[in-house]
Amino acid sequence: MNTGSPQAGGDHIVTIDGMYQDYFLDYASYVILERAVPAIEDGLKPVQRRILHSMYEAEDGRYHKVANMIGQTMQFHPHGDSAIGEALINLGQKDLLIDTQGNWGDVRTGDSAAAPRYIEARLTKFALDVAFNPQTTKWQLSYDGRKKEPITLPMKFPILLAQGVEGIAVGLATKILPHNFNELIKASIQILKGKKVEIFPDFETGGSIDVADYQQGIRGGKVKIRAKIEIVDKKTIAIRELPYGITTGSLIESIVKAADKGKIKVKTVSDNTARDVEILIELQPGVSPEVTVDALYAFTSCELSISPNACVIINDKPVFLKVNELLRINTENTKQLLLNELEIKKAEILEKWHLTSLEKIFIENRIYRDIEECTSFEQVLSVIDIGLKKYVLTPSMKATASDKRIKLNREISHDDLIHLTEIKIKKISKYNKFQTDETLKSLENELKKVKSDIDNITDFTIAYYENLLTKYGKGRERKTKLMEFEAIQASQVVANNSKLYVNREEGFVGYGLKKDEFIKDCSELDDVIAFRGDAKFMVTRISEKTFVGKDLKHVDVWKKADERTTYNMIYLDGETGRAMAKRFNVTGITRDKEYDLSKGHPKSKTLYFSANPEAEAEIVSVFLTQGCSAKIKQFDFNFAELEIKSRSSMGNIVTKYPVRKIQLKEKGKSTIGSQQVWYDEASGRLNSDGRGKFLGGLNKGDLLLILYKNGFYEVSEYDINNRYSYEEVMEVSKYNEEVVISAVYFEGEKKWSMAKRFKVETSSYNQRFQFITAHKDSKLYWASAEENPEVYFSYKMKSEKMEEILTLHEFVDVKGWKAIGNKIEAVSLLKVNAKDKKSSQSGQLRVGDTLEFDL
Repeated sequence: MNTGSPQAGGDHIVTIDGMYQDYFLDYASYVILERAVPAIEDGLKPVQRRILHSMYEAEDGRYHKVANMIGQTMQFHPHGDSAIGEALINLGQKDLLIDTQGNWGDVRTGDSAAAPRYIEARLTKFALDVAFNPQTTKWQLSYDGRKKEPITLPMKFPILLAQGVEGIAVGLATKILPHNFNELIKASIQILKGKKVEIFPDFETGGSIDVADYQQGIRGGKVKIRAKIEIVDKKTIAIRELPYGITTGSLIESIVKAADKGKIKVKTVSDNTARDVEILIELQPGVSPEVTVDALYAFTSCELSISPNACVIINDKPVFLKVNELLRINTENTKQLLLNELEIKKAEILEKWHLTSLEKIFIENRIYRDIEECTSFEQVLSVIDIGLKKYVLTPSMKATASDKRIKLNREISHDDLIHLTEIKIKKISKYNKFQTDETLKSLENELKKVKSDIDNITDFTIAYYENLLTKYGKGRERKTKLMEFEAIQASQVVANNSKLYVNREEGFVGYGLKKDEFIKDCSELDDVIAFRGDAKFMVTRISEKTFVGKDLKHVDVWKKADERTTYNMIYLDGETGRAMAKRFNVTGITRDKEYDLSKGHPKSKTLYFSANPEAEAEIVSVFLTQGCSAKIKQFDFNFAELEIKSRSSMGNIVTKYPVRKIQLKEKGKSTIGSQQVWYDEASGRLNSDGRGKFLGGLNKGDLLLILYKNGFYEVSEYDINNRYSYEEVMEVSKYNEEVVISAVYFEGEKKWSMAKRFKVETSSYNQRFQFITAHKDSKLYWASAEENPEVYFSYKMKSEKMEEILTLHEFVDVKGWKAIGNKIEAVSLLKVNAKDKKSSQSGQLRVGDTLEFDL
């Protein structure tokens, strides 16, 4: 559509769609290049670069008011003070480039910084070392043409990967997660050595991270992050570290919301965060802390999924790259910047050597006396030039075999001659030939070293990174633990916030039938399985009221992939009239689909049905009709004689005669044996998937023995949902009354290293008992429930290191659990290695595994 018509004078016609396209592209390009996305060269957005440049211009070693820094930056940044202030606070909170003073807020709690007039800042020594060099910086005019600003800073460190960045532009976004300072330096060194590297995010807030699907930060990848949660006791849970990007306030809010919805059962939530994060959660009576920990990960912000999207500006265009490629580019840029600095330094040394050599010739050969008769400055310069050429050899001159002239690296310039005329009489009168020769020799040695560094620029760059690591790496160790998270099924950990009822006559199930038969407590995420008298069943999501069919024989909460719950059934085959028996599991289904357990004849029906959580096989009495031709009209049938097959199996024939009734005669025992259980040290969870240390076969009612690193033990009732913190636990094993615990520990009061062996004498379950002395300096070196273990240990005796092997069952007898044991040595131990007799049991320390302790 036209905005006007041609006018006299040749007015230009502009269409609206053309204006929109041009203006939109201009705006999009501006936002991408000038606001949201960082440059590959220095890893900074324009506002960050201008802040750092302004601070460098004002750098005098002292702190400056942030309000003043904002004002200085406005000379370069064409936006408001609030945008600059927010960017400055954000940089300061990262604690890498800006040294802060005052209240700068807290990223953990979400507290904001004080007003800019009350807080101060200056550049860190690290920033001054890696981010600035006017000689290697490329410059441009500021937006108003009054000032010069850097196009990019000469950044000699992967600051983009260390700090991370997030930005939203028109049509694209960037999200690069922060990585560990020390690991980035070490990875850069490996890149320079020609090796492949892999780097992973690390967060100041700690926590843990699963990087299985990180895909090096490219689009489509994701990471899972978790808070650090500890079980304080059976009634209290503590959150000690936060997931990245979450504050204590937002985390507590998510917990309260989950509690309000009934997904977790908590009594109180309190925030005790001060220097360290501490959120205490008090549980309601009877609630399992282990299940609650999983529920916190499943239903609150204690676990988050983040999708990185590494996008940077390269040659004025947004480019998506992997983080290892970003690191490689930065490492090459750093090497080039160091090479440029060396070339500049080489030129400076050569220039200094050149001028010092000319001064030496000028003074030692008294050329300054030749200018006494000169009548003009031009004549003075000419006389000096002629005088110098008697003693120097420039690149344009030809040398002779016996030439003793000083060889210069360049021609003598007009500026060189002027420089010689400016030498003060005082310098000539106090001229020291020896000192000048030493200066020249020092410059030559320095030049030789610089040339060597240039020739070996890769080794020089490696040394540069190693110096950064030594100088600034202390205190910047990894805070976020790399782990592989076990998937948590929400339906398995959600708190029971509903009740399941059934109306068998009408065929309805749900949590709204409060006047009908109560089945059990359940959650809103559970599924309900219903078996009917017509030998059919279905599974449906629990709701207020759902019709599942009349004549219901069995209703329960159904758990997916449950291979232990077994259904025993006898049904009448409507086609043949035979009574058929079968045993089966229901591990996978399609919700709301009707499944037939018989051959599908309309006259088929259920004669007997039972559900058995541990695959029990009962004995039933079968009564036949009195009018049938069978000689024996009553007999017993044992389900243990049947194999557990699929639900579609037709089963075995019980009788071909009409059945009057079937009743239970004797309850059975489990026919599938105990559950094979492993302890996964990485997650602290029990599992039946073969991960971690094998504990053996366990059934409900069995007990576990947990030995803690702080010198406590606990006998715990087995539950597959139990969690034992990998940071606290030394060993988990199956418990029996005859098991003997062996321990090596330091007795704090006597200052002796002790060994003891004992049996569990306490009768309380799920309670911790301290088996080493309670002195504040007492500490456990090693403990195990293995049979007859041997221990390798070392200690210092009169400045000499001693090493010994201790066979514990020969060294100390089994005594009471409170006995202090036998003395090994009257000193603390340096190292304790346990000999592993079963290499497959990864929960044990093996030969070569070392525990070290401070003297």
